[in-house]
Amino acid sequence: MQLEECAPPTPGPGEVAIDVAYCGCNWADIMVRENSYPHPTHYPTVPGCEVSGRIRALGAGVSHLQIGQPVAACPPADGGYAEVCIVPSDQIIALPPDMPLLLAAAFPVQALTAQIMLRGIARAEAGYTILVHAIGGGVGLCLTQLAVKAGCRVIGTVGTPGKEQRPLELGAERVIGRGDDFVAVVHTLTGGKGVDIVFDSVGAETLDRSFDALRTLGHIVSYGEASGRPFANIWERLVPKSATFSRFHLGHIVPGSALWDDAVAHVLAGLRAQWLKIFIEEVYPLDRAADMQARLESRTVAGKLVLSVRGEG
Repeated sequence: MQLEECAPPTPGPGEVAIDVAYCGCNWADIMVRENSYPHPTHYPTVPGCEVSGRIRALGAGVSHLQIGQPVAACPPADGGYAEVCIVPSDQIIALPPDMPLLLAAAFPVQALTAQIMLRGIARAEAGYTILVHAIGGGVGLCLTQLAVKAGCRVIGTVGTPGKEQRPLELGAERVIGRGDDFVAVVHTLTGGKGVDIVFDSVGAETLDRSFDALRTLGHIVSYGEASGRPFANIWERLVPKSATFSRFHLGHIVPGSALWDDAVAHVLAGLRAQWLKIFIEEVYPLDRAADMQARLESRTVAGKLVLSVRGEG
């Protein structure tokens, strides 16, 4: 990655320009840098898929937003590691006036991914038992809180010692370390039945065996491949238990749809009521973006890393 000076971009019709205050760091940023992201990316590129800041300029046809308004967004073409970012106006999240911009850059990708997967994709209900791989990471911690709030029983796995404590404090029943057989532990905890839903962002190291931890008619939601792409023939794993499988990407949810709006409202309400917490571990200046990504790659982060561009609030 290189830091370069360039002219600020201007919004086209239906777009807005944001003076970026903060940009959240996600594993997708690393995959974009490594050219391993499974969705199309054109290079050279500016990474960063969630930002907060204030509206700098409005493109033609945008009348429902105001210059200077505090907002958050998930730019569909990335671009968050920058002082100015262009976002379609329908993808802007208007913020409550009392929400700090630092928090606003830390919730969109992880909390909305967790809520939409939990309720919109897997349709978890009170009484369900769920297994969350990488439960100590940002999405895992959000899934834990949202699932507990919904009345679910939560079991998790972690790959790094020391990341067990926070999920347990948030209501997870058991967190399984790398040295333990998560399939065996799950069957012990569920009386041999298996879990209702598995949420997997790890991929190659966990996804295949997750089918062995799943009950008949259970559902697996895959939303990342941090350890590499898993096996290719998913059919062979679905048939024995009539399981169902989803590969989820937040960018496929249409902003303004009922699924999107319900998730945004639920997450914002949880943040304001403080039963949903985002754990910001460290804030880096823009010229240390590479250090921020290296920290995330260390797999020792139990929360969120954020890039400060014009830090305020």
